[in-house]
Amino acid sequence: MASKPETVFDKILSGEIPCHKVYEDAHVLAFLDIGPLSPGHMLVIPKERKAYLHELSDEAAAAIGRVLPRLSRALMAATGATNYNILQNNGDKAHQIVMHVHFHIIPRSEDQGLGIGWNAKSLPGEKADSLLKAMLADLATD
Repeated sequence: MASKPETVFDKILSGEIPCHKVYEDAHVLAFLDIGPLSPGHMLVIPKERKAYLHELSDEAAAAIGRVLPRLSRALMAATGATNYNILQNNGDKAHQIVMHVHFHIIPRSEDQGLGIGWNAKSLPGEKADSLLKAMLADLATD
């Protein structure tokens, strides 16, 4: 990651900073968050050092997708939580602080966990058609 500044996750991956490791394989590291929203809040990061989800290789993205359900089950078993959020932010305007792809798995109870405000809007049919056309054109070039 020569062109990007080193992040706290790079230091965790290199062993410079310790963590409470929950899971590790060749592509993924999961560990407890040091500033949890609720007990058991964990972070899941790819070992591939990219800032944004869309920059990840298919292999790294698939590796994360494979372990998220298993980690969620372990979190539920350990905490007794029956509800949880999985959160992933991309960019500072989306509230990303550490510029390394990471997923939060956050147990939710009545008084702890992630609070979300959802300000839904409408999507007129012509705007939906235009967005769909642009997305399908981009997917065709992949």
